[in-house]
This record gives sequence, structure tokens and C-alpha cells, in this order.
Amino acid sequence: MNFGIDRLLADPELRRPLQDKRVALLAHPASVTADLTHSLDALVGTGLNIAAVFGPQHGVRGDLQDNMMESPDFTDPAYGMPVFSLYGEVRRPTDASMDLFDVILVDLQDVGCRIYTFVTTLLYVLEAAATHGKAVWVLDRPNPAGRPVEGLTLLPGWESFVGAGPMPMRHGMTLGEMGRWFIDHFRLDVEYRVIGMEGWAPEAAPGFGWPAERPWINPSPNAANVNMARAYAGTVLLEGTTLSEGRGTTRALELFGAPDIDAKAVIAEMRRLSPEWLEGVSLRDMWFQPTFHKHVGQLCSGVFIHAEGPCYLHAAFQPWRVQALGFKAIRRLYPTYDLWRDFPYEYVFDKLAIDVINGGPGLREWVDDAGATPRDLDALTMPDEAAWLQGREAFLLY
Repeated sequence: MNFGIDRLLADPELRRPLQDKRVALLAHPASVTADLTHSLDALVGTGLNIAAVFGPQHGVRGDLQDNMMESPDFTDPAYGMPVFSLYGEVRRPTDASMDLFDVILVDLQDVGCRIYTFVTTLLYVLEAAATHGKAVWVLDRPNPAGRPVEGLTLLPGWESFVGAGPMPMRHGMTLGEMGRWFIDHFRLDVEYRVIGMEGWAPEAAPGFGWPAERPWINPSPNAANVNMARAYAGTVLLEGTTLSEGRGTTRALELFGAPDIDAKAVIAEMRRLSPEWLEGVSLRDMWFQPTFHKHVGQLCSGVFIHAEGPCYLHAAFQPWRVQALGFKAIRRLYPTYDLWRDFPYEYVFDKLAIDVINGGPGLREWVDDAGATPRDLDALTMPDEAAWLQGREAFLLY
């Protein structure tokens, strides 16, 4: 198959509208071609006038590990053009940076989750382009989590850098498709084009979204593989808790744990509470010791989430519910456990991080309600999921 960048490079006719334009590129370390050439190098090699580069969270170089670690602006050492951070002093392109180009190419590998901030950065770029009369082209890439949808819809008033609009946690769209939805939902007047993929088969095994012939490259430091991308719509919830999500290990956001829980007991309680929510995934108790971040240097009892191998059933796997069930099991086993982490999350200072992540308090309230059952959370969530499946249909390209 071919990604958007590969099609643009291979077809001079697709590039023709860019020939006399000043072109900007929004990219990160996973912005590479089929032969693993970085998109910046490949585009410069075609003779296009690349006038500026922009980087999302974690930077163009992908060097910064955690949330709220800001990247600086700098000058590209090879080509001399300015590189602007959209996760530094600003989150949105400045007026001065917008004056440097006519068309911006967005070539970002996403992981298919609302909270992964590249989604919000795309919206901010579209809004800036509408204000300044610039064109936006998305060079589309696969959603490695595929088409399934899951989670509560972000509530009005809960918008943030991890909540660009009223969508569920797992949206099941590519960035190119998401741009179409943003333009319609926010009524943006912007010149927009998607250079689509050829041959993407999001329902086909074994990748179910990620083509087996393409190597995985981390789009951010802790997005290490496809298993992480599949699990992330659930494991990202851990960022709002005192439980470790595995930062400081080699398999971050594929596991959870802490020094003061019994992972075997947690898994058993999860199975007792809702075995149907655990279809399509295998849970393994394990041990880990983070070298940095939460519980640094402490031996943790953990649960590893295997959304891969013979156990994996793509249509059945529900990562958001799996992680919610983990919280519910811990609350049942340890009723007074200090689960919710109270700290500024993505520059929101007046709300609990778990609520910012979910776009509302619904999940936390369900976990903390001793009488609430998995059926109750389904009753809250399933109407939101059905509405999103119907609402996104007009914007799908594949």
C-alpha cells in the first residue's frame, strides 16, 4: 500500500499545485516514506520550496518524553529554514509563522485516539489557515487502531488540548478524515485537500489498521508499537491516576500497576465483574520497576495488556472498558485506594486529570460509585458510540 506522502512523491501531477508555492511541513520522527526517508528530506529532494517546518507535541525530533515538556523553536541545521514548535511557548501557529507559507502539508502518524494531541494540533492548524487564507493538505496515514469506536463523548465546556471536540476517546478515523469532520463541525472556511492512501485495509488481519509490510516508527517516545496503539484508548486513562502506566519501562502504555496492588487479584476481580469486557484481549500479571516517573525505583505488581497474538479479536477488544474495569476492580479490592491523581494536566488547572482525559466526570463517577455495574457504564456510553458511528460516516474516505 501507499501512504499519502508516497503518492505525493510518486506523482508529479499531485505536486503540480505546489510548484510555485511556499510550502510548510508539519511532521515528527514517524513522518517517513516507504523507504524510511524523512518526509522533509524527500520533499526538499523534489525541488519544492519548503519554507518552514512545524512540530507537534514531543517535537519534530520526538525527543521529549512526557506531557507538558515543551519543545523550542530552532533553525533546521541541514536546510536553514525555521522550525516552529506547536508545543512550546504556543499551541497554535503564530501570525508571523503563518506569513511564511502558502500551503502546509500535515504528515503526522496518529494512533487513533482523541487525547493524542496531534488531533487537536490539526484543528488548530485548520483554524489558523482559515484565518490567514492558507491551504492545508493532509498526507494521510493509517489509523493503527482501526475503525472501532469507543468511549463517552466529550461534553460541552470540557474542551482542552486533549479534547478538540465532541468525539469519543477512540474515534476510528484517519487524520485526513478527521480534518473533514473538523471543517464541517466548526464551519471552517479553509482550502483543504487530503492526499489519500492507496490500499489501506483497516478490517484486514493481521494488522487491522496497520499494514504488516510497513515498519512501526514511534510517533512519540512512548508509542513503541502497534500493541500500544491498540491499547492506548484505555491505558492513557492511567495518566490521570496514581497507577503507573509503565513510563520508565520499555513498554509504556501497555500495562498498569503499582507497588501496593496485587495484579493477580485485580485480574481475577476484572474477570468476575465483566468477562464480556475482556473478550479479544489477554491480561498477564507481571512485575516492573520504573526507572523514572511514577513509583520510580519501586517494584510494582502489574497487569500487561496483550492486544496481539492468537487471543486478539479486533472487533471485540474494548481498551477503554478494559482499563475502566481495572479501576473498578481496584476500587472493589481496595475501597480507600488513592486512585485519582490531582495535578495540572495539559495546562488545565481546575479539573481532575482523569476528567480532563475523559472530557467529563462520567467515568470517574462510575468507578467511585460502589453500586454501579458494567451494565450502567454501557448504558451511558453505547448511545454516544452509536451516534459517533453514524455521524462520522459522511467523512470517511476508505
